[in-house]
Amino acid sequence: MRLGLTGGIGSGKSTLARLLQAHGAGVIDADAIARRCTEAGGAAIPAIEQTFGPGFLDAEGALDRQRMREHVFAQPEARRTLERIVHPLVATEIRRQAQASTAACLVFDVPLLVESPRWRPQLDRVLVVDCSPATQVRRVNARSGWDAATTEAVMRNQSPRTLRLAAADLVVFNDTDDLDSLEHAAQALADRFGL
Repeated sequence: MRLGLTGGIGSGKSTLARLLQAHGAGVIDADAIARRCTEAGGAAIPAIEQTFGPGFLDAEGALDRQRMREHVFAQPEARRTLERIVHPLVATEIRRQAQASTAACLVFDVPLLVESPRWRPQLDRVLVVDCSPATQVRRVNARSGWDAATTEAVMRNQSPRTLRLAAADLVVFNDTDDLDSLEHAAQALADRFGL
């Protein structure tokens, strides 16, 4: 079973991925791979420095995420340029991890799953973790300390909620901060997929 997992920022997608992993699913985390590519010495760093300049790296030589976030929100073409650098590296590592996995259910935790047309043909099912926009803002503030305007800017740059839901084969609605309900959803999914 190749299960695509996605959801907006603050939806609880990563938490659900960890819970499924605890039930025996293999998890490939696209965000974690992207972070490794953009940390000091990461595969994307030389091209980022050449394309955007050394001012987009922090003192350790990693991507200055805050500066880049502000830059790509102000200039959409810069986001596409960054994606052209990072996404092929992430795709290569995802393929490598998928080929190496022996898990009966392989979860592809991909924030941009709906945005990229290449994903759907590779998956058996798409699972969307959903919650209200107000919950997203509250969770991101609690987790990262971002103000509402910053979180809402990120949300505007993600697929609209309606588009994610339209692409879903399965939906887990996660609007409470009670982890028990998400754990029950993970158990139900584990039972469904034979984990």
